[in-house]
Amino acid sequence: METPAALVDLDILAQNIDRMAEYSALHGLSLRPHVKTHKSPRIAAEQLRLGAVGLTCATPRELEVMSDVTSDLLLNYPLLGAPKLARALSLPREVQLTVAVDSMIAVDALAATARIMDRPVRVYVELDLGMHRVGVQSVDDAIALAMRVAEQPPLIFAGITFYPGHIREPVSEQEAKLARLRQDLASALERMERSGVRPSIVSGGSTPLAWRMHEVPGVTEVRPGTYVYNDRTTAQIGACAWEDCAFTVLATVVSTAVPGQAVIDAGCKALGREPVRGVAGEGYAALLDRPEVTVQRMSEEHGILDLTQTSWRPRVGDVVRLVPNHVCIVVHLNDVIHGVRGDVVESRWPVSARGREGALAGDA
Repeated sequence: METPAALVDLDILAQNIDRMAEYSALHGLSLRPHVKTHKSPRIAAEQLRLGAVGLTCATPRELEVMSDVTSDLLLNYPLLGAPKLARALSLPREVQLTVAVDSMIAVDALAATARIMDRPVRVYVELDLGMHRVGVQSVDDAIALAMRVAEQPPLIFAGITFYPGHIREPVSEQEAKLARLRQDLASALERMERSGVRPSIVSGGSTPLAWRMHEVPGVTEVRPGTYVYNDRTTAQIGACAWEDCAFTVLATVVSTAVPGQAVIDAGCKALGREPVRGVAGEGYAALLDRPEVTVQRMSEEHGILDLTQTSWRPRVGDVVRLVPNHVCIVVHLNDVIHGVRGDVVESRWPVSARGREGALAGDA
């Protein structure tokens, strides 16, 4: 194969999808996986076949692509600007669209567009329960937003959403933040119910916390994404085993001229440039079969393998498989994924939902 290339182990992928479906069903949680990791209708269809109630998206492009495989989509990202509003609400009429909001401006703009297009839109109010990225900062604000939504048909207040992405510690060290999350969510739900705007759906979750969401009373829906492929960060915090990493980047050793290192043809344009999150760790990727060998430096097309911690000495022309720190951004760098079993490429599929725009008319 020409390298660098994105590979997915089909057996591990199937196990990962099946395990999350089984966990969600066992604990009575509706699974609405985030497609930002795989961006592929093929994988989304398998998630839905195994019981997912719908899909979570971050961009209008993802909505458009995933509307081919399900009629239940959540845009869990602030939807603002006339072009994006019109694009999202132009999905096929049979698609039940839900949008997350955290401001009156977003609610009013969504309501105005929904009225013009005569389209019902379900709305989740987003709460900030510790991530400090988006989400209203008080329960009073959440109640006010929910009431504003209810006053503006065809909008429908459907529930609340939160993202516990601030809980990135190793699984064994998450208890303190998890306890605070339970407390804050319980308080919010109690106050909202007293105000007459009790949410019918409470949507939350992330892959680092995926296997503990049943420990958060009140949560009805979970939205993990990375779990389908997993990555070096997910493995290092203990949210998966190293053997659960289905996604790797195939690269070729192109130089061993400098002692103590080897250069591969996968740089930041193939591996991204994100550090390990949540735990101490160096480098941008690690070899699948030699995790002690990491990519310590990168240029656009060059990755530098550190060989100081291993007796392995690659030769020019050898191929290696690398587990990236953050798989989501690496998938987005690829046009095609190659499905493998062992050393055999069995299938390939496009990363259909990457980018912002659809294919231009006349493009091949």
